[in-house]
Amino acid sequence: MTREEFLSRLKRGLVGLPMSSQAEILSDYETHFDDGRAAGRTEAEVSAALGDPDRLARELKAEAGFKRWREEKNPSAAAGAVMALVGLGALDILILLPLLTAVVSAMAGFYLAGAGVFIAGGGIMVAGPFFGPPGGPLFAILLGLGMMGAAIAGLALLTIFAVWLVNGLIWFARLHYRLLKPALANTDGPSADARL
Repeated sequence: MTREEFLSRLKRGLVGLPMSSQAEILSDYETHFDDGRAAGRTEAEVSAALGDPDRLARELKAEAGFKRWREEKNPSAAAGAVMALVGLGALDILILLPLLTAVVSAMAGFYLAGAGVFIAGGGIMVAGPFFGPPGGPLFAILLGLGMMGAAIAGLALLTIFAVWLVNGLIWFARLHYRLLKPALANTDGPSADARL
């Protein structure tokens, strides 16, 4: 494969990353070709040493997703990290995806229930004293505050679990990928690190 073909396929695979990251990565791989030419190697030898540009792009995008999650820890970064894992193909999608879908669906249901309890608690606190509840107006106010507090605590615990889940998925993907990497390297030839 020529330098132009390799860089073109790599660039296509990096679509979705910020332009500055794409430019930096492409510049690094252009340097690999320049160094190889200076060492007397052909473009085909250098591209073979670097490996499959499509797989390389998936690995780089997954790593960028992991890095963004470590830095930002927000729902968008979490979704990006999970999508990067799926794109990497290192997870057993047939087993993990249905399980992950069920867990995410249950978590979304709990988030909605928590928001409902919070809103109901606010309604009881504000309107309850005017409807003559058993126990008096103070009971309605305290009940509403208790429901709102319980909803906030439940949502906070659910958020901690969501962060733990994304971190666990990233850890699992990296472990799984490290175990698969030697097998993948054998099918594609020696790894780029070993040949450069």
